[in-house]
Amino acid sequence: MTPWTILSLLVAIAAIAYATIAYRDIMARSPGSEKMQEIARAIQDGGRAFLNAEYRWLAVFVVVVFIAISLAPPPLGLRAAFAFLLGATLSASAGYFGMHTATRAAVRTTEAAKTGLSGALDVAFRSGSVMGMTVVGLGIFGICALVFAYGLPGATTLDDRNGIAEQILGFSFGASSIALFARVGGGIYTKAADVGADLVGKVEAGIPEDSPRNPATIADNVGDNVGDVAGMGADLFESYVGAILATLVLGASLAGDNNDVAKGLMTYPLAVAAMGVVASFLGFRFVKTNDESKLGAALFSGLTWSSVILAVLMAVVTFFLKPSPPGPAGAPVSEWNVYWSAVIGLVTGVLVGKITEYYTSEKRRPAQSIAEQSTTGAATNIIAGLANGMSSTWAPVLLISIGVYFCNHLAGVYGICVAAVGMLATLGISLAVDAYGPVADNAGGLAEMAELPKEVRQRTDSLDATGNTTAAIGKGFAIGSAALTALALYNTYHDKASASDPAFSMDLARPDVVIGLLIGAMLPFWFSSMAMRAVGRAANAMVEEVRRQFREITGLLEGNARPDYERCVRISTQGALREMVMPGLLAVISPLACGLIFGKSAVGGLLAGALGSGVMMALFMANAGGAWDNAKKYVEAGHHGGKGSPVHKATVIGDTVGDPFKDTAGPSINILIKLMSIAAVLAVPLFNR
Repeated sequence: MTPWTILSLLVAIAAIAYATIAYRDIMARSPGSEKMQEIARAIQDGGRAFLNAEYRWLAVFVVVVFIAISLAPPPLGLRAAFAFLLGATLSASAGYFGMHTATRAAVRTTEAAKTGLSGALDVAFRSGSVMGMTVVGLGIFGICALVFAYGLPGATTLDDRNGIAEQILGFSFGASSIALFARVGGGIYTKAADVGADLVGKVEAGIPEDSPRNPATIADNVGDNVGDVAGMGADLFESYVGAILATLVLGASLAGDNNDVAKGLMTYPLAVAAMGVVASFLGFRFVKTNDESKLGAALFSGLTWSSVILAVLMAVVTFFLKPSPPGPAGAPVSEWNVYWSAVIGLVTGVLVGKITEYYTSEKRRPAQSIAEQSTTGAATNIIAGLANGMSSTWAPVLLISIGVYFCNHLAGVYGICVAAVGMLATLGISLAVDAYGPVADNAGGLAEMAELPKEVRQRTDSLDATGNTTAAIGKGFAIGSAALTALALYNTYHDKASASDPAFSMDLARPDVVIGLLIGAMLPFWFSSMAMRAVGRAANAMVEEVRRQFREITGLLEGNARPDYERCVRISTQGALREMVMPGLLAVISPLACGLIFGKSAVGGLLAGALGSGVMMALFMANAGGAWDNAKKYVEAGHHGGKGSPVHKATVIGDTVGDPFKDTAGPSINILIKLMSIAAVLAVPLFNR
């Protein structure tokens, strides 16, 4: 192993150690009254039961794919299968530990909110930092372990190096597979419960959000954790390792027979990611405030300082490793061109986050205009939300396109890959900023269910409103990096298919390429339809159950009887497990079927079409959903009649439409396009023409 690989491994171990220490610190805080602890235990038990059931289903999928990869021709086989297994295991572990922490941090956030905002922010953000450091620590650790075990730095020929790199790519395939199922399954669970709780509780019955009288309340709070913490953790774990491995695999190929150049190109993404962990840790120190109006600024301050620190640390890494990929004419590209590509990715990620904040924050014009449109009813609310989501795509897409142009000009495809790594390198803090939101949301639910003083709920609501925006920013990061990573994998597929077939071409004049392009552009729509329908079916069952309980349990609406929370939890669990299978299989089966039926060139078109339409759909759905949610929060803050008004009911309906947009279909599309790309790269030997 090179010294920088060893350093990366040590940083990964330190990140995991930090997550463990931070978890213990959270557990040392007071969990509040017995009533608060009882409610929290119900949420913890529900989350654990769902993930245990989900992982039992996923274990079957993992075993089947493990056997299939083991029996596949080289460069796959047993070593690629073990990389797949490790990626799947670590992805699931990151999500599970993050949810375990979040469900315990929420009640402690509520307790801290009794005495002030600063303490509540500290507990919620510390919980997010556990998630962030767990994801980056396990991601770097897994890649370093495989690099060491498979002897990649010692490979002396181009064929050996490429073969080992492709085997290690199985790690990303495993992470992506778990991420897609976890995102879709968790998203179906949380939105089925949320829709049921909102439509029957707030709209029909007129009771407050998270009222203990609402049978779906516990399921809703469980859903925040299995979808927005466990699912999101697996999602961003996949994005993180996918960007690093795409760069590593490309670096192994570009260096030719020059082993020294190869080591620099392969080690650089790992070293940048490790420096990102250090920068994230230092950025944690800047996240603090006791002013409700400055919550968003405090969180963004930590992210900004982390980015500045990372830019300096990347310069140090570049100076020592000197990554110099070959240029178009074969001459080596300057290592500083590679550095500036990473900086472009880093800056693009921050700017995409700020644009996302503008289109989704309750303090900005787009969300406020949706609230204004709601004064004439739910229909105009939905029209405004759809229009806002559509218009929100142009700026991020232009930014990403400009970034791709300059990165390609500076360092070719390797520069584009490095940009994706730079964008995600500060994931330790950007995920902490994202994952704190569900904790704050649960803390508010606990305050309502435990009937705590109003000021406690007001403090948790201020945390939650900011959390909605930071969650949208996190999705923007994931989508932007997905575009860059998928583009890099697209080029990897092109190179691998060309090497195995000299007649290979992705010329748009070829009918098979156009066929693939059209099918690929259709897939994100089909996938989104499946996810939305799944939420609709599961939510329908939840709505009927909540109505039944209000109708049949005497005294429930008056607060004189206890709802059957457990039945609602079972409905969400069963619906999510049943409905997550087909959307998840679509990503794996589509490139295989296209390649076996239409050939290698058609798969190239498939990947291009899915990338183009997928990025648009993901941005549109995530931003529309975030804006609908915060338009509701804006009204609940007292504008346009406040809670319980007709305008509020209209925004609740809009938010209900937006829920599966932003938390099920939208964030799953970025995993879809990457998983399809990785599956296509690994499956090239199976395509005969």
